[in-house]
Amino acid sequence: MPMNGPVHGQGFGGGEEAVPPGPNPYPVCACVDQAGTVLLWSEEAEALLGHRAADVCGTPVVALLTRRADREAALAARDREEGGRGWDGVVALRHRGGHEVSVAVRVRPLVNGEGRAGWSVTAADARRTEREETDRAILRASVGQAPIPVTVVDGDLRYRLVNAAAARTFARTDEPPPAGLRLDADPADAGLRTMEQVLRRVRDTGEPVLDLTVRGRPEDDPDREHVWSLSTFRLTDPADRLLGVCQTYVDVTEGDRAQRRLALLSEAAERIGASLDVARTAQELADTLVPALGDLAWVALSDATLQGDEPSKMFGPGRWHLRRIGVAAVDGRWPAALPAQGQTLPSLPNLAFLRALGHGETILARDRETVIASMEGHEELASLFIPEHGHTSIAAPLFARGLVLGTLVVWRTSRPDPFDQEDADLVTEIASRAALGVDNARRYTREHRAAVALQERLLPPATTDTPAAETAGLYVPAGGGAEIGGDWYDVIPLPSFRVALVAGDVAGHGLAATATMGRLRTAVGTLADLELEPDELLTHLDGLVQRLQKEAPNQGDTVGASCLYAVYDPVTCQCVLATAGHPAPLVVRSDGTVDSVRMSPGPLLGVGGMPFEATTIDLEPGSLLAVYTKGVVHRDGHDFDAGLRRLTDSLAASAGPGRDVRAVGADLLRSLGDAPSREDMALLLARTRATAPENTTAWEFPVDLSLVADARKAVAEQLAAWGLEELSFTTELIVSELVTNAMRYAGGPVGLRLIREHTLVCEVSDPSNTQPRLRRARWADEGGRGLFLVAQLATRWGSRYAREGKTIWTEQSLTAAPGGFDVLQ
Repeated sequence: MPMNGPVHGQGFGGGEEAVPPGPNPYPVCACVDQAGTVLLWSEEAEALLGHRAADVCGTPVVALLTRRADREAALAARDREEGGRGWDGVVALRHRGGHEVSVAVRVRPLVNGEGRAGWSVTAADARRTEREETDRAILRASVGQAPIPVTVVDGDLRYRLVNAAAARTFARTDEPPPAGLRLDADPADAGLRTMEQVLRRVRDTGEPVLDLTVRGRPEDDPDREHVWSLSTFRLTDPADRLLGVCQTYVDVTEGDRAQRRLALLSEAAERIGASLDVARTAQELADTLVPALGDLAWVALSDATLQGDEPSKMFGPGRWHLRRIGVAAVDGRWPAALPAQGQTLPSLPNLAFLRALGHGETILARDRETVIASMEGHEELASLFIPEHGHTSIAAPLFARGLVLGTLVVWRTSRPDPFDQEDADLVTEIASRAALGVDNARRYTREHRAAVALQERLLPPATTDTPAAETAGLYVPAGGGAEIGGDWYDVIPLPSFRVALVAGDVAGHGLAATATMGRLRTAVGTLADLELEPDELLTHLDGLVQRLQKEAPNQGDTVGASCLYAVYDPVTCQCVLATAGHPAPLVVRSDGTVDSVRMSPGPLLGVGGMPFEATTIDLEPGSLLAVYTKGVVHRDGHDFDAGLRRLTDSLAASAGPGRDVRAVGADLLRSLGDAPSREDMALLLARTRATAPENTTAWEFPVDLSLVADARKAVAEQLAAWGLEELSFTTELIVSELVTNAMRYAGGPVGLRLIREHTLVCEVSDPSNTQPRLRRARWADEGGRGLFLVAQLATRWGSRYAREGKTIWTEQSLTAAPGGFDVLQ
């Protein structure tokens, strides 16, 4: 049905009204003969005037007229020849009740083969007729002149009315629905997928369907998609008979675009920058814009930004050093012709549009030719920036704190609408917000990198190999590496081939906890050099934590920590442990059984006033000692006991005899799962070893200076038996000085022990607690040179205290030439 200008109703009985047909406007019917006598009287006439047909038929019709003028006009029309054409008017008729009724009448001649035979009279209540005529006039004007499209279909869903606005808007209106429209499916109502389903539902049920969203391209604006709010309702007569179905289309394009922009801005604010990861933030930005705004998008960041550093402040695109990080395509497939995700872009020339980006401007290209022209003859850039079928684009800088962190580019390839200035403004705002997110993530990356580097520097090497044990340590920061904390482990070699194993946990997270951890680890190392017993060492460490608490009274978190300190001796195969509120270690025996060490827990460091107790256990060679922090067992919602059982089972399954401790640690880490933990974790595994009995020997001498020669002789014979004759001279001198001093100043008995591993250890024990001190004797002094000679002859020396007495020890290298001969020459 062509639509040219005003559209009138079709199929309504030949009328020229732009509204669908209504009920018969003149329901009252009567017949009058040539003389004016009533011949027929309808039920509707009886209902209107109250006169029955039996009372009216056969009487002059003029008798019903109450006004004289009406009677005279009726008689004159009867007698006039031209009256045969009929006439319309409003007359006053007498009701049976005596009152007057204003009636609109239509009088038409009745003819037969012999000529005029009488008159047909149709009538209606004049007041009702006037009201209906007014309503129809109003409806005619409102529908015909309405600025919104209005259509009406009949019961067979054929068009009966299309107003001028609908004719201008829709490309084809020969059959409903209008061509080129698509209905946004309502997810709550699967029955309304097409316009025809809407029309049929309203026609069949009578329930209106309001405010459905319809999209399409109107004929008067084909380059831009419009959005309409469609309302559909049924038309009925007073008897509720179906007249048709009406649809109105209200253009809500601008409101819809504004709503979509606000929704996109809200999604961008919620989605972008929550991870504090630079690469993830870039990907979130690309994913936000596709497919919501474009068909293809990428985010390129400078290498400095990715590493957490500030980009170069030197101006010029050639110094950006961009890498394409975040990419998104509407079909999920990134075009092979464009640089892939993670690829570094070549140095960019100093083009005008790149300089504009560097100044913080957003570049809008409404067509492909504009983009090509901006390349200024650099055709090699087309493969970097122009996708196939790309016809419109927006490029925006990620500009924060005066620095260009990267660029954002959005293309449309499949949807035909070009970008406009509103789209460019929207991209500018999103890019501005995203730039802050990228900059926050960059700064976090820098600070986190520095904190992790600090913590890594504060931790010991991951693996150690000593005569006492082979060890492997693992540290996992909280939050999958996003947070740093105060958990630590340490392996401290001690004299006489012993080793100290340490694990600790400082309360809290962040740099403060890491710094406290570093101070405690340093303190433990210093106290370990004093060769204190584990319980005594923890007592000194407890005092240090109390001082730290006093140093930072305004610190947000109370300084507190737990610590386990264990010393293993490969000669005796015994381990002495003490704990300050720290979980007890697990032991995997050589037969594969796993036990938790029974020990007194002790208070947390910093509590003060409570003693620490040491526990001694025997560890056969090849046993595996597992020292851990609470994050290893208390994770993923598990309570401590459940986590301990899981760790015990994992150790039993993976820590078999002779298994490499690094492999055991890797298996344990995998058994904990991939989910980030809320607690950082430290785990130290130690496979114990034993010094062979033939590599150690001991003597005991009563206090008798004449026995010093026997001590030298015994040492010489043992060194000869070990094939270490080259060390005999220096060792005899060391033994002579130490044994003589012990007998002279400390009393007896005096113990002497040699231990051979990669070095030679000589120990002299006595019952005195007097600390030996190295001093430089003056030239006239007769004594005071003994420890000086020992220090020059030995690689290193020291002393340690036991429950009773002390032990002075020395070490000499088995390979290097002794260093004391120059002193004696």
